[in-house]
Amino acid sequence: MDRSPAALAAQYGLTVSGARPGLPEYVGRLWGRRHFLVSFSRAKLHAQYSQARLGQWWQVVTPLLNAAVYYLIFGVLIGTRHGVEDFVPFLVTGVFVFTFTQNSVLAGTRAISGNLRLVQALHFPRASLPIALCLTQLQQLLYSMVVLLALVLGWGERPHLAWLLAAPALLLQFLFNAGLALFMARIGSRLPDLAQLMPFTLRAWMYASGVMFSIGHLTAGRRVPGFVQWLLDMNPAAIHIDLMRFALIGSFRQSGQLPPYAWTLGAGWALVIGIGGFVYFWKAEERYGRG
Repeated sequence: MDRSPAALAAQYGLTVSGARPGLPEYVGRLWGRRHFLVSFSRAKLHAQYSQARLGQWWQVVTPLLNAAVYYLIFGVLIGTRHGVEDFVPFLVTGVFVFTFTQNSVLAGTRAISGNLRLVQALHFPRASLPIALCLTQLQQLLYSMVVLLALVLGWGERPHLAWLLAAPALLLQFLFNAGLALFMARIGSRLPDLAQLMPFTLRAWMYASGVMFSIGHLTAGRRVPGFVQWLLDMNPAAIHIDLMRFALIGSFRQSGQLPPYAWTLGAGWALVIGIGGFVYFWKAEERYGRG
């Protein structure tokens, strides 16, 4: 009789500990832990500023302070506010929306390497971590959206049916952010130094995404190489920012700055990066936390 380990495992129905399940089974396990994802994301959100005197107010104060700095440097000193109606809502919307993507990517990069003890101690779908961290950032953005709506109203905007478009715009951005966070989580689990490089990469991405200026006004009348113009038009961060501006700012809707293909591109990026990032992360499921 064959007494090899493989034969004994087959005889008694044993499986490899931590083996990667099939994709449908993995999705099912992840769905079964949806309550853990929500609880973990809420705990992270509350713990993030637990030692600060202002507490959770920093979720709103931080992006507002960033917007104030960008307004002073880009809007006043460089003059990017010229030719852009309602520049303050335009700028604050861009800062809030890009911060959502930026923080999701940074959190995803550290999702595995920063939670090694949890990964090594418990058996659960590892995709729970980057997705839960993206949920944390989504909750933080929702707090900021209350302030953004108050700012838009204070700037003279009136409630409009287009505001309802903010919900699908946020959904598309969340799917995109989650996929990108999953991509970065797998890479970051093998290259911990990546977390030190990402802030520089994200800063360059921000400058190319029209956060502090209108890309259309910047390129108008200039000889921009075709490939560069194509990159600017396809930039997913710029698309998500413009979708939110279209939903909330009347002057942006009326100016016709939103490309007619923006919603299609937003949905395409969400599906390609969301599904691609999930599959890419799942393929290395059995290797996380094993050194």
